[in-house]
Amino acid sequence: MTATAPRTAEFESSVLRQLSTLDRFLPVWIGLAMVAGLALGRVFPGLNGQLNRVTIDTTSLPIAIGLLGMMYPVLAKVRYDRLHDVTADKPLVISSLLLNWVIGPALMFTLAWVFLPDLPEFRTGIILVGLARCIAMVLIWNSLACGDNEAAAVLVLLNSVFQVAAYALLGYFYLETLPGWLGLDTTSVHFVLWDIARSVLIFLGVPLVLGFLTSVIGRKRKGDAWYEQRFLPRIGPWALYSLLFTIVVLFAIQGDAITSQPLDVARIAVPLVVYFAVMWTASFAWGRAQGLTYPKTATLAFTAAGNNFELAIAVAIGTFGITSGQALAGVVGPLIEVPALVALVYVALWARRRFFADPAIPAQA
Repeated sequence: MTATAPRTAEFESSVLRQLSTLDRFLPVWIGLAMVAGLALGRVFPGLNGQLNRVTIDTTSLPIAIGLLGMMYPVLAKVRYDRLHDVTADKPLVISSLLLNWVIGPALMFTLAWVFLPDLPEFRTGIILVGLARCIAMVLIWNSLACGDNEAAAVLVLLNSVFQVAAYALLGYFYLETLPGWLGLDTTSVHFVLWDIARSVLIFLGVPLVLGFLTSVIGRKRKGDAWYEQRFLPRIGPWALYSLLFTIVVLFAIQGDAITSQPLDVARIAVPLVVYFAVMWTASFAWGRAQGLTYPKTATLAFTAAGNNFELAIAVAIGTFGITSGQALAGVVGPLIEVPALVALVYVALWARRRFFADPAIPAQA
């Protein structure tokens, strides 16, 4: 055993302990939020009507606030001033764009049709998840796996910009155009291109602009140290609080569908599990084959495998309605993604020792 092995093992065993209590037990909180939502729906059966009294676009105001709250803290963390430093790394950027915007959506489309051919609403929801590329929790998983944090932040920014520009067009392609070419069912009766574009502009565009302005102005006026050590820790937890709030409300409204169709909900989980495993493994292998360093290979894999389930939920609600199967499929996303990517952190650290020349784990603060 080498001198670095005990240190590596110790680091890996402490991966989860590095997270805050909120982050460490996120799957538990999500499960409790689901249970709380189901109970709330039993106590207040007319909740949906009450929520829809005030709306933003076609989404009730409380849900809209929750969805915007998920996005803003994450986008405020991005170092917008360092975009050029990472975009200069052509192999990393080109690989990321290819994996995120060609391979990932195509893989999720395929899995959705393979596993959910008879459940069109859930299938559509899964496809929407596949089109929503990572911008949120991936920064945590990448950091724990000793990835390149600056590269991850910039790839998150690129994904954010691409989603504003291309999400609606890709949605139209994968929900109507491509199924039509293949002789499959389409969602043309219920699908309008502007519906998705509008949801993306509201629930991603608005927090992206606010996050950009907050980062630029806050760093300029207060300095990087204040911004990163005082401001970001204060707003960071609100992304998860907002996610949990949204899950409570969605499950309160979706309670009957969930309790009456548990096997259907389980079926939603299957293509998601396969997707995370296949996408991460393929992306990690691709980075290794391209000769990228371990930190950038890990970053490439996690940013390609993770999904922006917050946006998928927002689009599903805004386009198809809060009680739709598409919205339910989006809600199941974080329940599967969180434990899957935590497990992949350990896989990444093992692969570092196995496939890269320098297996040493850097000391953690």
